This record gives sequence, C-alpha cells and structure tokens, in this order.
Amino acid sequence: MSDEKKDINMIAMDVIMNAGDGRVKVDAALAALANVDLTQAETLLLEAEELIVKAHNAQTEVIQDQVSGEDTEYSLLFIHAQDTLMTITTELRMTQKLLPIIKMLLHRQKGE
Repeated sequence: MSDEKKDINMIAMDVIMNAGDGRVKVDAALAALANVDLTQAETLLLEAEELIVKAHNAQTEVIQDQVSGEDTEYSLLFIHAQDTLMTITTELRMTQKLLPIIKMLLHRQKGE
C-alpha cells in the first residue's frame, strides 16, 4: 500500500455502489427468468457477479490491510457496506441456483 491513507468511507461507498449495481442486475435477471428469457438472465447474472467481485475485492483489501497491522478507522458506513454486500451476494447465489431449476422445469414442460 502507498503512504497515502485510504479513506475508509470512500471504499465503503465503492462497495455499496458495486453491490447495488449488482442487485439491479440480479433483479433484472429475475425479471428475465419470469419472461422465460434464459439467455438474458444468464448474461445479467454474469454481469452481477462481476460487480459483486469488485465490491468484494474492495472489502477484502481493507480487511487484509487491517490484518497486516495497518491502523483502520472505525466506520459505520463500512459495516453497512459489508452487510449490503453480504445480502446482495446471497440474492445473487439464490438466483444462480434458481436458473437450473427453471431450465429443468421448462425441459419437463416441453417433454409433456
């Protein structure tokens, strides 16, 4: 890390913004699933995952810095960012798990 101290609240906002943008993609993927547009849903889920990874990487960097002994300022906003990231990560994972179920149901429906 450079000698310049990182602004924990700016990092928190980066986490929140990327996670929030990921949620928008997850919501759009669910809408695509409801419209049986599986290709669009898959694309949106990949985009959501990329955004969640960005948010996670920013969070992890702060954690690694603190574990390495860097003095890290307490930030309620950073705690909120972590909570937001965890919640949206769960939404993403559940939607990713829903996709093959939808595919299976559609396959069964076509077979009947």
